[in-house]
Amino acid sequence: MTRNGLTICLGVALWMVVMPAANAAHTCGPDSVPAGTVCLDRYEESVWRVPDPTTANATLVTKIRLGTATLADLTVAGSTQLGGLVDDYAPCTGNGQSCADDIYAVSLPAVIPAANITWFQAQEACANSGKRLPTSAEWQMGATGTPDAGSDNGTTDCNSNAVSVTLTGARNGCESARGTFDMVGNLDEWVADWVPLSTGCSTWGGLSDDLMCLFGASTSDTAPGALLRGGDYRSRGSAGPLAVVGSGGPFNARAFIGFRCAR
Repeated sequence: MTRNGLTICLGVALWMVVMPAANAAHTCGPDSVPAGTVCLDRYEESVWRVPDPTTANATLVTKIRLGTATLADLTVAGSTQLGGLVDDYAPCTGNGQSCADDIYAVSLPAVIPAANITWFQAQEACANSGKRLPTSAEWQMGATGTPDAGSDNGTTDCNSNAVSVTLTGARNGCESARGTFDMVGNLDEWVADWVPLSTGCSTWGGLSDDLMCLFGASTSDTAPGALLRGGDYRSRGSAGPLAVVGSGGPFNARAFIGFRCAR
């Protein structure tokens, strides 16, 4: 074999080794979709307390981390769904203490998504499930193609003019180009980024009528602003794929604030 031939063969062999590893990074479980270099969860998270997560239900926790756990799996294991109506995450505290191996974020269709949750609790729920909060840029990539909020017909449009959340994925017209649901309306979603706590809100002017609360960084408040994206069920036309709020301190826990995770 000539030297050039050997070089080509070695190059092809190296390509065959590297490419499967690169492709594997973009292989997402059934609970998520590819968004750039990450897998972004398809649905706003539901949060579950799994009994005996390191012993009797260790197999369930493995399924959660692989993105294959079903509602039936959680129910059979005696798991308790949290955050639907109140802040019932204790002993997991608002600052993220006592949360390890306690609460798990699961991306499932047709369930009430978790709300009344702080940024810290959301981060811990993602971490226990082998995930994390997405960055704002990753969230934006996943939201691409989601219809901007307009008139809400109450059935298929993004849930942006109602008195409460809808089941995850129920609004089938509120799907992004990459296959995520409810990234506009339903619940404001925590993302990983923090900014100085903002004190004013407007829109993006001629660019978009989506809500933009990044004005007037506070010079006296000691808390940062953890970014919230997308708007919620009360936002009406100000919900949208460009909606961003920096006035939500990371300790906020409200009925209109939820999250989704990424791997």
